[in-house]
Amino acid sequence: MTHAATKGETMATFFVTGATGLIGRQFTQLLLTKDDTEHVSLLVRDSSTAKLAALVNSWPHPERVRLVVGDLSADGLGVAEDVRSELRGNVDHVVHLAALYDLTADDETSIKANVEGTQHVVELAADLRAGCLHHISSVVVSGDHEGMFTEDMFDVGQRLVTPYHRTKFEAEKLVREQSDVPWRIYRPAVVVGNSETGEMDKIDGPYYLFPAISRLGSVPNVPIVGPDLGDTNIVPVDYVAKSLLALVTAPGLDGRAFHLVSPEPQSVTSVYNAFAKAAGAPTITAELNEGVSKGIVSLVKLSEHIPGFTIARDAVMERLGIPPVLLETMSFESVYSSASTRKALAGSGIEVPRLEDYAATLWRYWREHLDPFRARKHGPRGNLDGRRVIITGASSGIGRATALKVAAEGGIPLLVARRQHELEEVRDEIIAAGGTASVYPADLTDEESVHKAVDAMLAEHGRIDMLVNNAGRSIRRSIRLSYDRFHDYERAMAINYFGAVRLILAVLPHMSERKFGHIVNVSSIGVQGIAPRFSAYAASKAALDYFSRIAATETHGDGITFTTIHMPLVRTPMIRPTKIYDAFPTKSPDQAADMVMKALKERPKHIGTPAGQAIGLAYTLLPGVTDAIAYQGFRVFPDSAAAGGSGGLKIGKGEQHLSRAATTLAKLSRGFHW
Repeated sequence: MTHAATKGETMATFFVTGATGLIGRQFTQLLLTKDDTEHVSLLVRDSSTAKLAALVNSWPHPERVRLVVGDLSADGLGVAEDVRSELRGNVDHVVHLAALYDLTADDETSIKANVEGTQHVVELAADLRAGCLHHISSVVVSGDHEGMFTEDMFDVGQRLVTPYHRTKFEAEKLVREQSDVPWRIYRPAVVVGNSETGEMDKIDGPYYLFPAISRLGSVPNVPIVGPDLGDTNIVPVDYVAKSLLALVTAPGLDGRAFHLVSPEPQSVTSVYNAFAKAAGAPTITAELNEGVSKGIVSLVKLSEHIPGFTIARDAVMERLGIPPVLLETMSFESVYSSASTRKALAGSGIEVPRLEDYAATLWRYWREHLDPFRARKHGPRGNLDGRRVIITGASSGIGRATALKVAAEGGIPLLVARRQHELEEVRDEIIAAGGTASVYPADLTDEESVHKAVDAMLAEHGRIDMLVNNAGRSIRRSIRLSYDRFHDYERAMAINYFGAVRLILAVLPHMSERKFGHIVNVSSIGVQGIAPRFSAYAASKAALDYFSRIAATETHGDGITFTTIHMPLVRTPMIRPTKIYDAFPTKSPDQAADMVMKALKERPKHIGTPAGQAIGLAYTLLPGVTDAIAYQGFRVFPDSAAAGGSGGLKIGKGEQHLSRAATTLAKLSRGFHW
């Protein structure tokens, strides 16, 4: 091949796959800074062209870059024939960085990306008559081989424990067995972020342990004794990128493999301690001896055959964000020799930094950019500081009182109701007190209205942390007065159930992505027992209760939690039409808001009252007796005038009086809906 030269240097051309990956980005940027780099073609999917073009424009010498549209899954990478003709005979180096680096991926996905993708790269390199094919493999090709694994070793009968291990082995085998293009193979160890900036693009390797280490940061720093879990090998991405650049462009190295590893293996304990120190978590000060450690590991593996153990173990690990496969892949059986690599890099000044020297840099970057649970961190003023909290029915009653309290504790209530001017009054009151709030008028029975409001919240605030489903409609009417009023049930379900679920479904994708969210549903004490005349209202609230129970299980791994409040009778405009409630024992909106605040700050599964719990227990243990008592309540408390009944009765002085039994029952079942 002939190329233009500068100052006597031979210019080189490159074709690179995977330039958007962690190693690829750093390698390509370094490549573009070399004076003898003439031209770099980067493979890119058609749908990602604009994104990569913007990235390239931020790199050195973007004029040296050409974007080549193609796909790793297509024959010959799907590169157009006219582009092939132009590149044929004019590519010195094909650098294959694209791969699926995921221990949790299944066989089919891993084969498609790593094996079939590599086969297509081999085909294209041969067609282009490339000078050399550089394949980035991995040290995992050593599988469970025990002892020293040298750079000239490959197939030594090792067991390959995951699809990732197997497909990286098969991909390297494809490169080795083809004879059309000279090759070089590079096997990085576990690659972590940049040792200088901390930059990392995903959770992998030791990063899976970071959430657990973060939680230990609040534990007193006491000495810990732990088992010896073996050795691993970790290198920062900047070392890998610099080494690749030096080895790819050095002459006379074809047909060789290079281990981009730490010269000395690192114990899992030392890796944990490096990050624990950075996190302020307790460190392991002593290890159990090898025999005891192996016994513990064997016991854990044996316990996998105990029914339910694996499910329980995986549930705990899932909560911490740790894939169970990490138990098998945390340490290496092999010790990786890198003598040939170090010799080839001699004089370059490229050396592996000590993990202890850059662990704090990695930790800071993870905490700020990658921590899947970073959304759970609140501001310094308390659990609600900085939280964006949707509150429905915020124009009056419980919703208004809750909004004022949330704002007073540093939260930002996102006020939702139908009437904008009333919401603005609440917002102005919050602002006058030194807080912050935003108004989003919406009809919860209308899907378009709900999504428009949620989209506006995300556009203006960037996140939604919590949701209080407080808006509701109460209908107090006996079934005998409802024979021709089916619409009562539809109206109750429309707002109390479907409205709440509609809003939950609108915010769940966002909360799941952030791995944090809390949803508070203001239900009713009437769901805990039997509330005569509330068949429409209690049924709609019960539906929401059970929806939330199921949703809580499905979103558990996403860090989303639910609280159901079985709210007793509260003196709000909603109960005003029922005159007998004028003298009933009730909570004030402010007291009810305190229950909501407890739900937001402590996030329990349930909040209720002693009376509600007693009624629920009575129905569980003595359902027949409870039916009889509820029937007496149905007899002694009349339908309200608004429901078509007499409605004129009240407790205390007046033209008509409730019986002594009704008065007693109202007091005993404090806060219950009669």
